[in-house]
Formats: sequence, structure tokens, C-alpha cells
Amino acid sequence: MSKKKKLLLVLMALFVLVLNIAVLMHQSPRGGLVDLTVTMRADVTETLQVYYSPNENFQEEASNMANYKDEYENGTMGEADELTFPVDTSAGYFRVDLGTQPGTYEFYHLTVSYRNITYEIPLETVETAKKYNQIESMQLEEKDGQQVLTVYVNGSDPYVIFPVDMETIRSAFSERAQMMDLWKKVFTLLVLDGGFLVLLKFRKKAVALPVELIQNRHLIFELSKNDFKTKYAGSYLGIVWAFVQPIVTVLVYWFVFEIGLRSSSVGDTPFVLWMVAGLVPWFFFSDTLNSGTSALIEYSYLVKKVVFKISILPIVKELSAFFVHLFFIAFTLILFAGYGYFPDLYTLQVFYYTFCIFVLALGICYATSAIVIFFRDLTQIISIVLQVGVWATPIMWNIDTIDLPRQLLWIFKINPMYYIVTGYRDSLINKVCFFEHFDMTVYFWIVTAALFVIGTVVFKRLKVHFADVL
Repeated sequence: MSKKKKLLLVLMALFVLVLNIAVLMHQSPRGGLVDLTVTMRADVTETLQVYYSPNENFQEEASNMANYKDEYENGTMGEADELTFPVDTSAGYFRVDLGTQPGTYEFYHLTVSYRNITYEIPLETVETAKKYNQIESMQLEEKDGQQVLTVYVNGSDPYVIFPVDMETIRSAFSERAQMMDLWKKVFTLLVLDGGFLVLLKFRKKAVALPVELIQNRHLIFELSKNDFKTKYAGSYLGIVWAFVQPIVTVLVYWFVFEIGLRSSSVGDTPFVLWMVAGLVPWFFFSDTLNSGTSALIEYSYLVKKVVFKISILPIVKELSAFFVHLFFIAFTLILFAGYGYFPDLYTLQVFYYTFCIFVLALGICYATSAIVIFFRDLTQIISIVLQVGVWATPIMWNIDTIDLPRQLLWIFKINPMYYIVTGYRDSLINKVCFFEHFDMTVYFWIVTAALFVIGTVVFKRLKVHFADVL
């Protein structure tokens, strides 16, 4: 083994050691949001709003809403439904607003839950709560073998305030969180150290591609510059077109959503900033996947050369797209500064998330660039997937404010681009460190590493046939 390869393995071993220490030292936050679930029925269609606070000083930002939809005509009781409100474990009091119209509400259960731990709030607590604004009466009775709290409302702004024993809940959740932390750490270390041991066993194959890319770095850079320049050769504006199309796309989305649909700000952040922070990484990923897939076909004259290292072609295309991405990072920072959001240390995380896109897209491109030679329809399939993907990834819509089933939310969040889009917004807007999303970070790199390994294996298995087919 050469000195360079030995040095590379030593550096990787040190990197894995640092990651092991970071995993062992990581502690998940013990607070945060849990679910308050209200099982109820009513004779009106209404929106309920729950406020939560450590005291009785309630604020609009510490509240959530859910809709009860009466399936029958007014005056008859609808079917029982479960309304879920995310609340913070720091809460000591709840305020429940019962809509804006007279009606009758029947409450069967109030529970606070986290994972598989559920704590039931006694209905007696609510019955003795402080009552405000046109609540005619509250009556606790037994119906069909279970307790039911019936609330009669005769006004337009009724609400109740009641205390809750969150200390007991926090204690139970803390024990659960500690157990979950342990299992997460065990799983993460098994994957991390197991992957490194596999890497050591197959070190010749594992380091072959990185060493090849490093050895040809000057050629890669020159080809990338040439690819970037020649892509728009012959047009009057030249490489300006590389920047015009994405900017026009941003302006169209901004006009449709903020002017046409009158999308409101996301928290205190103007919608255009929130949207751009999600679009910029998507442009890079989309451009890389489109151009990287056709890399071998476009450079077929080089593929047929026996001495040429064709494994560098996908990364050539990605670097070509990266030049445009750097421009858009600068454009985004200037746009944010114009709104008063100036760069800070968190902004540097943008380059970490850019690296995430780079590795994720490169792994996929190794597979797609090899397969498309034998199955040309893949180009059209990828185009369709990207059209759907821009909407399936929460870029133009806020996943935190839409009432979706938990299973559907989970499907959206397992998309690796969700981690990256959220990361850009955390870096530019929310000012959150990437390691605070420990679970998502571990998941992203496991998926990305798996896709990269699969992509390179597919590429190596098929490359012996490239020259014959092309």
C-alpha cells in the first residue's frame, strides 16, 4: 500500500474516532414538543385552539389549532374525533378555546403522549377549570360506561384554563428519552464502526475511487471549467444564461405564491427568503442529477479512449453545476442582507450542506450515468421525478403548519433532500447547528453512504460495456 493510501486510511480512522466520541457525548434535549390529543364530538363545525404556558401568561406563538368537522346537520352531535395539538413539556397550564359560535361539546379523553408513553389528564381537572366568556355550564357524567365532560357554549369567545401535572409527564418522557438515546447510540456506533471495518477489509477497492479523483483533480477542474463555458457557447449572452433561468424561476415562484396566492410570512421571516433558502440547494441537486446522468453519453468520445479515467466524468458535471451554485449562495446572502439577515457563524453551515448535496448527488449520478447508456428512457424518468420532487420536498410549502397524517409526514421527512433544505434554512434563518438534528444527520449519512456505495458498484460493474454500447 502506498504512503498516500495509508495516510488516507489513518485520516479516516481518526475521523471515525472523533465521530464515536461525538456520538457518545451527544445528549438529546429532554424538553420539546409532545402531543395533546383531545377525543371529542360536537354539534357544530369548529376550530379549536390550545395555548400552553408555564404560567397563565399565554402567547399566540405558543398555541396550535385543529379542526373538528361535524358530519351531520347543526343541532345533532357529530361522530367522535381525535384532535391533536403539539404542546411543549414546559407547560404548566393549558387554555382551550372552543371556537366562535354557540354549541355543545362532549369530551371523552385528554391525553399527553410521546412515542408509546401516554398520560391521561383527568376530566375532573377540566371540570373544575376556570371558565371564561359565554360558557353556560360544564357537566361531568357517565355515558355508556365512560366519563364524558359536556360543555355548553352560548357565546362567541369561550375558553377554559386548567393546570396539568407536567412534572410527572416530563419524568416519564425523560426515562423514555434516555432509553431511546441508548439504542440510537448503539445502532449508530454499530453502523459507523461496522462500516469502517468493512472499509478496512475492502480498502483497496474503497480507496481506489477517492485516490483516482484526487490524482486527476487538475484534469477534473479543467474539464469542469471547459464544460461550464461550452455549455452556452454560441449564444449571445453566453454563461449569463446559466444564472438567468434559475433567477427567473425564483421570480415566478415569488410572484405566484407571495403576490398571487398571498402566502404569509413563515414566522417572522418574509416568505421570499424562506422560499429561496429551499430553492437554492434544490437547483444544485436538480442541475447535477440532470447533467450528471448524461455525462457519459455527452463525453462518449472520451469513454471510448482506453487510457481515459471515465470515473471522473460525473464529478466533472457536478463541479460545472457547482460554479452556478456558488453564484446563488452569494446571491442568497446578498438578498438576506437586504432584509436585515446578515451572515454569521451559522451561515458557514451552508458549505457543509452543500457538501451533503455534492456527495448525495454524486453517488446517484454514478448509478444513473451508467444505467442510462443501456436504458435511455431513464433521462425522462429522472426529469419527471425531479418535477415531482420539487413539490414533494417542503420548499414552497411549510410542513410544520399543514395538518397531515403522521405517516405522510414521515414519508416526506425520509427524503434526504428534506434534511438539506431544512439545513439551509437552519443556517440562514433559524440559526440552528446541524448537530442538533442528531437523528436526521445520522440517517442522512447512512442513506447517502449506501447510495454512494451502490452507485459506484453499479458504475464499476457496467463500465466494461460502455464503449461497446456507445
